[in-house]
Amino acid sequence: MKTAICPGSFDPITLGHLNIIERAAQIFDHVVVCVAANATKTHPMFTVEEKVEMVKLAIASIPNVSVEVNTGLLAEFARRYEGAVLIKGLRAASDFDYEFQMDSINKRLNPELETMFLTADQRYTFLSSSIVRELAHYGSDLHGLVPEEIIGPIEEKAKRR
Repeated sequence: MKTAICPGSFDPITLGHLNIIERAAQIFDHVVVCVAANATKTHPMFTVEEKVEMVKLAIASIPNVSVEVNTGLLAEFARRYEGAVLIKGLRAASDFDYEFQMDSINKRLNPELETMFLTADQRYTFLSSSIVRELAHYGSDLHGLVPEEIIGPIEEKAKRR
């Protein structure tokens, strides 16, 4: 079985993320959405548990996709899945520069680990979790940016912040 790992902080998951996950699910037998408990990201909007629940809601209709939490290095997490491939979505050239560097580091830590880059659907090249958080903070309409199932939880969290 060929497994793909789609890592990210998913704070929150966007339609851009979901598009990459859905496309990976068409290519691979199994896709693991790896929610990173990222120590370098400060002031997340959601807890890791909340992010996992939102990802589960977003992927519920995709039978070959599951979600897991990773608290360590991605290269080490990938060792759980023999022959796994990392899937990274790219929106712009600046994403490639960063992801290319991450690929080099991951290869150093886990030489068998491959990375596949999928370019973002044109509808989502501008979209990021940080944009969604900012829009939610100001009460903007989130339809067309995040999965419908998680608009309510995002709006509720934004009201409490």
